[in-house]
Amino acid sequence: MADDKAARTANIFDVARLAGVSHQTVSRVLNNMPNVRPATRARVEQAIAQLRYSPSPAARALVTRRTRTIGLVTPGNVDYGPSSIAMNFNFAARAARYNVDAISSPQSDAVAVRAAIDGLLKQRVDAIVLIVVDTEVLASVQALDLDIPIVASATTSRPHPRLVAIDQYRAGRSAVRHLREAGYGPIRHIAGPARNPDAVERIRGWREELAASRSESTALVHGDWSAESGYRIASEADIAPGEGIFVANDHMAIGVLSALRERGLRVPEDVGVVGIDDVPEAAFLYPSLTTVRQDFAALGEILMQKVLLAVEEPDTVSESTPLPTRLIVRDSAPVERPVGSRRSR
Repeated sequence: MADDKAARTANIFDVARLAGVSHQTVSRVLNNMPNVRPATRARVEQAIAQLRYSPSPAARALVTRRTRTIGLVTPGNVDYGPSSIAMNFNFAARAARYNVDAISSPQSDAVAVRAAIDGLLKQRVDAIVLIVVDTEVLASVQALDLDIPIVASATTSRPHPRLVAIDQYRAGRSAVRHLREAGYGPIRHIAGPARNPDAVERIRGWREELAASRSESTALVHGDWSAESGYRIASEADIAPGEGIFVANDHMAIGVLSALRERGLRVPEDVGVVGIDDVPEAAFLYPSLTTVRQDFAALGEILMQKVLLAVEEPDTVSESTPLPTRLIVRDSAPVERPVGSRRSR
């Protein structure tokens, strides 16, 4: 009877004493966290089984002073990239048995983002994740000094241990390199918004790839990520046969394809087009869209890993290596420009 009573009242500290580890290590084992040696994990699991320990969420919160809730600040739009990041982060958080409290904020406004963060702090979240789509907001976020970890999905030329990003710079370079090697030139760029971190890095990749190959370029034009803006820009631009167009996202590229068709410019015979994202409909356009695929699932998982390390191992400094992208070659810019194309100017 005494043994039964002891088993029923066992707590995380009892497990830690029996296993010879800290209660933080027991917590990591319970939550299937990384950075626990197999032998240590086995010892903790044996102690849990011996004591028949089964922690309740309330007990965990009392011991760890955590709510197992993460605040997520997302842009106030439905653009494919940020929406995909948010979705995959939610999946990763759920797999780690964390809840997500999400707030949408107009991310061109650093004051509004700070207000969203303050609102989440009142909910006693364990950490805050931001999906940043504005360079001024990124600078404001990096200047914050909070009592809890803050992790951001944001592209920058200067890596930071609490930033997670896809390598937009090399994505831009690979798109331009493909168009150049396929025989297109000059190569123009229809960019995203001027203050968007992804757009900034893609522009840098476009410029440096052209400079490295001593290739000709055209004037830079900014869109707003929408198919409508891509259509408008391609309708008004002085595009001639032989050119390649690197478009900063697939939705703008969809608008570009429509405008070129209306102008009587054939894709890929006259003009080559490459986008970025690999949206689900990219393979079903006519012509199908050559694009640079981003691994949003991996980005969401790494964001969650950064959060877990920041919460569970606050003294650990993790590296921040941008995730690679992959060029997906389809009909809008094949490996070689089709025979019978009109001559480039």
